[in-house]
Amino acid sequence: LIFLRHHIDDGLKYEYLTVENPLELWQNLNDRFEHLKAVVLPKALNNWSQLRFQDFKTVSEYNSTLFKIVSQLKVCGEVITEDMLLEKTYRTFHASNVLLQQQYRLHGFKKYRELIGSFLIAEQNNELLLQNHENRPTGSAPLPEVNATLSDFRGRGRGHGRGRGSGRNQNFLGPRNNNSMKWQNPDTKQRQKWSNPGQSSKDEQTQNKKGNCNRCGMEGRWYRACCTAKHWVDLYQASLKEKDKRI
Repeated sequence: LIFLRHHIDDGLKYEYLTVENPLELWQNLNDRFEHLKAVVLPKALNNWSQLRFQDFKTVSEYNSTLFKIVSQLKVCGEVITEDMLLEKTYRTFHASNVLLQQQYRLHGFKKYRELIGSFLIAEQNNELLLQNHENRPTGSAPLPEVNATLSDFRGRGRGHGRGRGSGRNQNFLGPRNNNSMKWQNPDTKQRQKWSNPGQSSKDEQTQNKKGNCNRCGMEGRWYRACCTAKHWVDLYQASLKEKDKRI
């Protein structure tokens, strides 16, 4: 009695609340709903006859509708075999897919699930094919990858020795010190245009006339444009203070 009342509708629970015999409750439900088979069967048979594979946009929609109708037919006592499912699908192909329907018949499927599995695979492959076709026009080359372009640009910049610390300048300056070295324009003439002559000291002007840097002693370089490493500068400054000793 508890099992029957648990699985019936809430409205029926209150309607048969006074019935305490489970056999009596079962007979009442059977008398009330036995005629539904006679109502459901004609509608299910009609839906089965009108069902066509070509009326659905996707294979999944057709498969779901088919099994819904088959379930109703089985509840009403009708027998639906695998051959009936296969024939129903083959005969309802679109007229433009006659050759495709013949190819699936020649494949010799014995079970309906095997046929639907082939449909799903073919549908997925066709969607990918159309998507790739619509991404770019026919005959057009793909766009270059961003990483490849950047690596090519960086390779050109370093390979020709235009970057800081490349070639013989790197050997002269010694190991890099990121804390003490700041990038400056090595072009002396361009640097002189940027600098204000009125802001430089008299010692710098005197030293620049000789052509040597006050900081590192290198020719053709301003003090403010010097990018020599700090330990090299310290050695040069020490050599100026102790000229008679070997450093």
